Amino acid sequence: MSTENKKKNAQGFETTGHSWDGIEEWNNPLPRWWVWVFYATIVWGIGYTIAYPAWPGIKGATAGMLGFSTRGEVAAEIDRFAVANAPNNAKLEATDLAGIKADAELSGYATSAGAAVFKTWCAQCHGSGAAGAVGYPNLLDNDWLWGGDIESIHATVSVGIRQQADADGDYLRQSEMTAFGEMLEAEEVDAVVNYVMSLSGDAQDASKVAAGAAVFEENCTSCHGEDGSGDRSQGAPNLTDAIWLYGGDYATVSETVNNGRKGAMPAWQDRLSEAQIRAVSVYVHQLGGGE
Repeated sequence: MSTENKKKNAQGFETTGHSWDGIEEWNNPLPRWWVWVFYATIVWGIGYTIAYPAWPGIKGATAGMLGFSTRGEVAAEIDRFAVANAPNNAKLEATDLAGIKADAELSGYATSAGAAVFKTWCAQCHGSGAAGAVGYPNLLDNDWLWGGDIESIHATVSVGIRQQADADGDYLRQSEMTAFGEMLEAEEVDAVVNYVMSLSGDAQDASKVAAGAAVFEENCTSCHGEDGSGDRSQGAPNLTDAIWLYGGDYATVSETVNNGRKGAMPAWQDRLSEAQIRAVSVYVHQLGGGE
């Protein structure tokens, strides 16, 4: 459309001179206040990028002239709480584990701090309510592989399960369920699985229990005991209480006997402070399953 053919609206503004399928656009200028606000935002944006961290680089963003850092603020806040809690943590480390419960104020602090540690580091495996899952122990009952008194819990949290405990290469809380499928005949595995199931419920095939008892006595009693009640010094579970870490049905018990189990738990002594380990031990102990 030529300039001479431009139309004017009631306010006297001409069209832009363009036409799209017969649709024309008025050349109305933006309101003056809007233009000045737009310019102001540009100035503000430039000032912000100069004053605050803004432009990304290869290893980080520009620092900004004000030196502001959200990470720095968080770190300062963490340091502030660390200083405030230092006396409580010192007292927690100095108090005998069994005596923490007798000090109501210290016990309350340890429980609260331990809950925070648990939700940060332990809930991923044991669940937010500590009820566990398949392969991850329930911390709410009295079925403990390595003992449920507070000293045992503290030791387990410190050195973990099947983890190197010190620089000498020594391992604590070290045990392993043997893969008996490589040692026993299939009918022997079948028999012992039925026997194990009978210790806490009903066997899949009761006619095989007697034969399974003989296999159990020859291969399993050194860890699980003659009566199948387990041995906490070895981390061998109690097979008589119907509490199963991986499941007590025939298929699962058979898989356990054939292939063994080697579940692991991290050692936290190099990741958490002694006060944090004591706090989470107190928290776990008071959940209801601690002995």
